[in-house]
Amino acid sequence: MVSHPAPSTPTIAAEEDVNRYDPEYRGWLETAIRRVRSDANRSADTHLVRVPLPAQWGVDLYLKDESVHPTGSLKHRLARSLFLHALCNGWIHPGKPVIEASSGSTAVSEAYFASLIGVPFYAVMARSTSQQKVDLIEFHDGTCHFVDNAHEVYAVAAALAEETGGHYMDQFTYAEQATDWRGNNNIAESIFEQMSMEEHPEPAWIVATAGTGGTSATLARYVRYTGRSTGICVADPENSAFFPGWRDHDPSVTTAIGSRIEGIGRQRVESSFIASSIDRMMRVPDAASIASVLLLEELIGTRAGASTGTSLWAALRIVSEMVQAGTQGSIVSLICDPGERYLDKYYSGTWLQEQEIDIAPYQRRLEDFMRTGRLV
Repeated sequence: MVSHPAPSTPTIAAEEDVNRYDPEYRGWLETAIRRVRSDANRSADTHLVRVPLPAQWGVDLYLKDESVHPTGSLKHRLARSLFLHALCNGWIHPGKPVIEASSGSTAVSEAYFASLIGVPFYAVMARSTSQQKVDLIEFHDGTCHFVDNAHEVYAVAAALAEETGGHYMDQFTYAEQATDWRGNNNIAESIFEQMSMEEHPEPAWIVATAGTGGTSATLARYVRYTGRSTGICVADPENSAFFPGWRDHDPSVTTAIGSRIEGIGRQRVESSFIASSIDRMMRVPDAASIASVLLLEELIGTRAGASTGTSLWAALRIVSEMVQAGTQGSIVSLICDPGERYLDKYYSGTWLQEQEIDIAPYQRRLEDFMRTGRLV
């Protein structure tokens, strides 16, 4: 006869209840989120500026002027989204600093929002960042922490957050996650609404640049989500990893030195750059970027940063293609930030000489383009 062991008595787990609800923190959080959201409620939409081109070309070029945001750049939208994302995730706490790795404009905007909700802000940035941007960060009560090499900003920012008990915002990871690309007044929705009464309401191309990749991801996702045929082109400056990474389908690409065009171009392919969503990329020489913003000042009387020139050069190349093909339509690009932030750099002959940047050949090419419609 086979014997069987007696059934064991099941172990009954003890009940547990861990309650971390903090009414004081939730009250602070509610106020902080309301303050950030109210910033958007107070702000009108940014302008869509038409660039004067010869009417006979049949191609219209528009620039969405993001420099009119309260903090003066496209990064104002990103910073607001990043703060809401981090606040709703429970990552930002009263009295604890927010830290960001930034080339300047994002830090200006994040300093503004940190001040708005009453938390300290530290910007980790390359020592070569323009003095005008440093002054703006400090104007909004931010603190600048400089590094000698641009590629060091990530590790230093993370270490500073660990040391202070603060939150590393990490725009390069969260930019594409924080923005609601389906709508909710994002930049893509705004562009198409403003274009709705133009002669060619659906642009053939939208041309952007990439610092984190968040803007190009928002634009690309939105046009697909809404069933549009608009192409998304990203213009990339010298010394950036985005273009070779996209061209070669290799997200591991890095570059030895950083971009001279502040705000765009990275030495690595950031995780917020959604390469598979981009239809076209152009690598733009720094001299072409600077020559383009000087032309823009002649055309519309507005000074812009060189990142605007990078996308403008690419947009004008597409205009030239359309003119030569006899194709009518529209193109939209961006004014990323004001040129007054770079008077000691891109608008300085001394700086251009020190950097050995010769813009004259590109100025001649742009002069020929304005006469003939051919940018060769």
